[in-house]
This record gives sequence, C-alpha cells and structure tokens, in this order.
Amino acid sequence: MTAQLDQGNAAGRGKSQQDVDSLMSELASADPVTRERARLALIEKGDEAVPALIDALTHPRTQTRWEAAKALVENSNPASASSLVRALEDTDAGVRWLAAEALIALQGDALTPLLHALIDRPDSPWLREGAHHVLHELMGGGCGKWLAPVLAALEDATPEEVVSLAAESALNALAD
Repeated sequence: MTAQLDQGNAAGRGKSQQDVDSLMSELASADPVTRERARLALIEKGDEAVPALIDALTHPRTQTRWEAAKALVENSNPASASSLVRALEDTDAGVRWLAAEALIALQGDALTPLLHALIDRPDSPWLREGAHHVLHELMGGGCGKWLAPVLAALEDATPEEVVSLAAESALNALAD
C-alpha cells in the first residue's frame, strides 16, 4: 500500500510539473489574456512554480520576463532573491521595477544578495536605482542603521567605491 501511495505521489508531482510547464508556455503567449491567466495560475501554484518563474526572468521576450517578475512579487520565495537582483539590471524598466517590488516583498531575504551585487557592480546605474528603491522601502525594519549609509551613498553623487564600501559594511553588520 505504501508503494502505491509513493507511486501516486510521484505521478501527481509529474502531472503538476506538466501543469507548470504548460502554464509557462502560456506565459510566453502573444495574447495578453492568456498570459494573465497563466500568471495567476502560476501564483496559485506557489513555491512549485518558482524555479520556472526564475528561469523566465531571462527569457528573450520582454513581456515574458515582465509576467515572471509580476508573479514573483506575489510568490515571495527567498530562492528567487539572487535572480531578482540580476533582473534589476534588465533592459526593460517595467521588469526592473517589478523585480524591485518582488525584492521588497522578500524583506530581509533580499538584503544579502542585493548588498553583494552592490559590492560587485556599484557602477551599474540600473542596479543602483533599483537598490535605492528596495533599501528605501526596507529602511523601517531593524536593519535601518546599517542600511542608512548605503542608501545615503546611493543618493549622493559619490564614486562607486563609496557605494561598494557602504554595502560591504552593511553586509558585515547583517552577518554579525
């Protein structure tokens, strides 16, 4: 009986993955109604859909990346944080904005990958802009005293090195 249950669970997972794959195909549709329906269904799938949504953040079609980022705003899974930080540098402003909104929804889980990115790529204007939005929204949390210098460096016309140093200092403080 246990073997039958295990087979049933495996079959259910297989069908469920097929459902996610099918919905991801629909997410890339040219039809906006089909895309929206797929996005809402993927949000309903929760954590199960997150790996596919993360992959879609690098899709060649802007609209597909936008839909994936929009879904990740609702799915708030820490596994998406690093990919969302990379999406802050997307060529499309709408994708960048939604990536920032998804990072805000992640709260503290967004900070480590975001600060690492600022250390590694402080010269990226889109990263700096997105990071500013995210950090500004997260300032009310218990990390405000460590994030304030990073936010100040992002607001100032300071050299990139100052942003990198402020981010590194905040990251060290968060690690302690």
